[in-house]
Amino acid sequence: MRFDFSMTPDPSEDAERLILSGERAITRAMTRAQQQLKGRWRSLISAGGLGRRLANTVRGEAYPKGRQSLNAAALVYVRPNRGTDASAATVVDAHARGALIRSKAGFYLAIPIAEVGKMRAAGNKRITPLGWEQKTGRKLRFVYRKGRPALLVDDGVSKARSLNDPVTWNRSGKPRRARRTVPVFVLLPQARLRAKFDLDRPAEEMAAQLPTLIAAEWRD
Repeated sequence: MRFDFSMTPDPSEDAERLILSGERAITRAMTRAQQQLKGRWRSLISAGGLGRRLANTVRGEAYPKGRQSLNAAALVYVRPNRGTDASAATVVDAHARGALIRSKAGFYLAIPIAEVGKMRAAGNKRITPLGWEQKTGRKLRFVYRKGRPALLVDDGVSKARSLNDPVTWNRSGKPRRARRTVPVFVLLPQARLRAKFDLDRPAEEMAAQLPTLIAAEWRD
């Protein structure tokens, strides 16, 4: 005597469907998570006063690319640049955590006054004392002030000013000669940059929402 047993439907087929549903749900949830976190980071950076251009350096990726997986993961990061200036990632991190800024050479930090800060040096770089002298054709003078930050000032020279020099260009649009000493840069041994936003909190909040996102994407 022989007995044959079979199960309908085949449990292996059910298991396979569950695995496929899980792969799809987890992969989609990770994609949504990185998109939402990327958007929140960009909004925080822009609202923190760093501008839309720097905010747009935030990127997001979901892995593995091109297929679904139960081990899907997501990465949100600030894209580093290839220029000689500080990386976008370094700038964003400094504003997110706060930083103590010192000159690399151990000298002063030259902070331009508001109007001078709008000027650009050659190559569209930030204005520096050397760049200012090259742009205006004038020499800056160091002024020590006891108990207060030192200055680099423009004493004025005999030649007329130009539109490239917002410090002494009057509103009438006519060039004039300097009649007094004008501060151009404030010199500081160091400067503390306060934190302007928190990128860790939204990342932690998004991680806590992953089970909800996965459940929302699950389809039998």
